[in-house]
Amino acid sequence: MITGAGKGIGKAIALDFAKMSGKQAEFDPVLILVSRTLADLESVAAECRSFGAATDLFQADIADKAQTDRLVNSTLERYGTIDCLVNNAGVGRFKPLAELTEEDFDSTMSVNLKGTFFLTQRVFAIMEEKRSGHIFFITSIASETAFKSSSLYCMSKFGQKGLVEAMRLYAKTCNVRITNVMPGAVYTPMWGEVPDAMKSLMMMPEDVSLPLVNAYFMPQRTSVEELVLRPVGGDLKE
Repeated sequence: MITGAGKGIGKAIALDFAKMSGKQAEFDPVLILVSRTLADLESVAAECRSFGAATDLFQADIADKAQTDRLVNSTLERYGTIDCLVNNAGVGRFKPLAELTEEDFDSTMSVNLKGTFFLTQRVFAIMEEKRSGHIFFITSIASETAFKSSSLYCMSKFGQKGLVEAMRLYAKTCNVRITNVMPGAVYTPMWGEVPDAMKSLMMMPEDVSLPLVNAYFMPQRTSVEELVLRPVGGDLKE
């Protein structure tokens, strides 16, 4: 199950998992692709199917717990379990501190914190019972490094990292793997229009997705706890 699968890093993760279908022993997945925009998912699903991977699409806003519950319940009814969750859905509002509004706050926290928490809570219970599974969190280097124009985003990502650390305490007792993926600047639609000079300094979504997929295929006895990925030139300036 991949949230935010319609664009950017989520799309790249879906495609890289699709490319591994039939190439890894006993890996014949159904990719559960989740996004708020159905048209984006349909495009990604077509590409995944071209590599031989089965897909199922769910239009859902994870900020809405009722939609999250329907997503999990429907997946269990159709497939019986969830083996992997990629918490990729996220939003950001990037403004000076004084310009941030209550709506900016609610929008950011409802997805990055509330949505991520309740989806993880539901899926982890499934994995805990069967004593296997893998949960990825796409946080950010902003989960431990503050940026002046990203106060709300940093706040939410620091919170996600706290959830990751708490989840490890539960997961290590039931053979579930938890991986925190912390990318630096990645060129995705979240950035909007970016000058070519700036874009040339950034990573691409596939630079994040391939290490994640490789971490999933590590032996079950091994957990990749953190993946920190930055552009060669380091963090972008504020």
